[in-house]
Amino acid sequence: MAKPDKQANSESKGRQSRRESGRREAAWGQALTNWLDDWLAINPDGTVTAFSGKVELGTGVRTALAQIVAEELDVSFERVQMVMGDTERTPDEGYTAGSMTINSSGSALRNAAAHARQLLLKMAAKRMNARLQDLTVQDGVIMLIQHPERKVSYAELMGGKPFNQEVPENVVLKDASTYTVVGTSSPRADIPGKVSGQPSFIQDLRLPGMLHGRLVRPPSASAEFISMDESSVADIPGLVKVVRDGNFIGVVAEREEQAIRAAERLKVEWREKASLPRMPDLYTTLRSQPTQDNLLLDQGDTETAFKQAAVQLHATYYQPYHAHASIGPSCAVADVKEDQITVWASTPGPYPLSNALAQLLEVPVEKIHLMHVEGAGSYGQNGSDDAAADAVLLSQAVGRPVRVQWSRQDEFVWEPKAPAMVMELQGGLDERGNVVAWDYHVYSPSHVARAHGADDLVAGQLIRGQTGSHFGFSFGAERNAPTNYSFPNQRVTVHYLADSPLRASSFRSLGGAENTFANESFMDELAAAAGVDALEFRLRYLEDERAREVLKAAAGKAGWESHPAWQGKLEKLAQGRGVAFGWYENDQALVASIAEVQVDTASGAVRVQRMVVAHDCGLIINPDGVKNQIEGNTIQSLSRALKEEVQFDAYRIKSIDWDTYPILTFSEVPDVEIVLLNHPDQPALGAGEPSAITTAAAVANAIYDATGARLRQIPFTPERVKVALQSAIR
Repeated sequence: MAKPDKQANSESKGRQSRRESGRREAAWGQALTNWLDDWLAINPDGTVTAFSGKVELGTGVRTALAQIVAEELDVSFERVQMVMGDTERTPDEGYTAGSMTINSSGSALRNAAAHARQLLLKMAAKRMNARLQDLTVQDGVIMLIQHPERKVSYAELMGGKPFNQEVPENVVLKDASTYTVVGTSSPRADIPGKVSGQPSFIQDLRLPGMLHGRLVRPPSASAEFISMDESSVADIPGLVKVVRDGNFIGVVAEREEQAIRAAERLKVEWREKASLPRMPDLYTTLRSQPTQDNLLLDQGDTETAFKQAAVQLHATYYQPYHAHASIGPSCAVADVKEDQITVWASTPGPYPLSNALAQLLEVPVEKIHLMHVEGAGSYGQNGSDDAAADAVLLSQAVGRPVRVQWSRQDEFVWEPKAPAMVMELQGGLDERGNVVAWDYHVYSPSHVARAHGADDLVAGQLIRGQTGSHFGFSFGAERNAPTNYSFPNQRVTVHYLADSPLRASSFRSLGGAENTFANESFMDELAAAAGVDALEFRLRYLEDERAREVLKAAAGKAGWESHPAWQGKLEKLAQGRGVAFGWYENDQALVASIAEVQVDTASGAVRVQRMVVAHDCGLIINPDGVKNQIEGNTIQSLSRALKEEVQFDAYRIKSIDWDTYPILTFSEVPDVEIVLLNHPDQPALGAGEPSAITTAAAVANAIYDATGARLRQIPFTPERVKVALQSAIR
């Protein structure tokens, strides 16, 4: 059913149409709108505006999406302007998550641009009384092939007018062999401004008459408000207001340093109680909870196979809570007026967040205009949505625009964490060293607690005296729990925990990195027990040719030499290499990583000297952009593997700064060598998360190759390495 005509200028996106389409969107961001004007506009000056409900989180998708549009529309890359994550102008595509932007928004924009090109060609053919096959397009100008002086531009045909067309299901797309923009390393459009210090991030945003807000948080999520003495800040210059609603307390001042001073000096009394397990008891606590079980895979007769196995192995792997540790703490700006609420936030989900903010303020969602502005990368859910909630509440209280900048401690304590997990494996080998049985169990809280409603936000929880939101569904721990190896008998079970001691939500790859760490570490243990080279062992059970190609490409780049498991010779500076393979979500991008490490066996310190990563994400849009993502993935996941672990006691989180939550330093970054496997005939898949899943296992396997010590608990700190070395020696 066609939509009614829109305004003459297709840049004017009606909020009503956005909200109506928004109610029809899929949960993970596959926009259902097929109205061409929702995706593209041809402007009077010949430029093209493309609209995406996805947002730029530092992965370079703004550039890649513009390349896709430029390619299908036959215009230069420089002509395409992207508008992203604006609830009045862009489609509702849910969240920018799951490495799905290129696959979902990219596909929608590709179809829209291809259809627009066909419409424009038909218009030109009619105007010039020519046949379609006699026309060609060069940078937005349609001309006769034999008489190029006869031409008409897109701007002349359409500039400023809407298409008033739906995008059909079967759009004729360009053949990949003709691409001139897609597949090239177009420079990222956002980098020059960032490098030259131009305002680029939400932290840079300033509005006329804007005030500054800071939060006075409870010492812990379970603390209760007792009393507050506002006179303790009465003499601070520029203080506008102290705002309190339940346990939510904030201060607003004319200048940022005044707000900081007021937040530090405001006297508030809280009552704390012990609500967290002891850190040494964390994994026992997780395992002791009631679970909601989901049998993901049950192939063959696993129980009988184990009984008949010549060798059985058991291993348990542990993943702690991880912080996003965004280099810049979260920030947001809000301007709450009677008839209009405008919010600027670095949220990955503008539409879902606007719904949550509407609930928080108890106003119709149509009153909220939310615009995404880049912030510090999170690759999941850090504190950005919560900062936006803080800003709207404080702006509502004072009637002026308010900028809320979280402190470093705010970010570490109050952002959602990557959930802690326990992975238990059992494997069986026959007399010839073949895998005959595989049984996998993962115990995890849900990895999704996105801000769908007011109670999902810290501000809403503090106002209502809650310690967290509870979802009726669990998601994320099943990601990469099954392997892609062909075993005759295998079983995979996810055990979802009802509660998480710490607030947890989406983190890069959800459970993909944790499950791959366990699966690929255990594959190494089986290979060692079978006396088979680790690479050869994996290839033995991989039937998919693209999967095999990725592993072989990494091995070739790394110069892998077949060798048996560690033979028991321990050196002071031990060298080793390890391999890990992952097929993200079991059907997305394929990755193989090889780590080369040096282990100081006296101190337990691990130095990763080289990482080789082979990566297949189908059709590559921007090779340099993909390489950037792989490098970032590798560095971040290496930091998680070697150093990161949220510390807490019975009362509160103790990781509050870079000393108590160290991350990888520049001098510790290894050489990262990348092999890209391009498949132009295949769909373009995301690169934002896949190469994060294989790092930890590759490093753990390399440590074993160097020392004979198995590391089954992240992070691989010197203390844990020394304990593992002692066990290996015994």
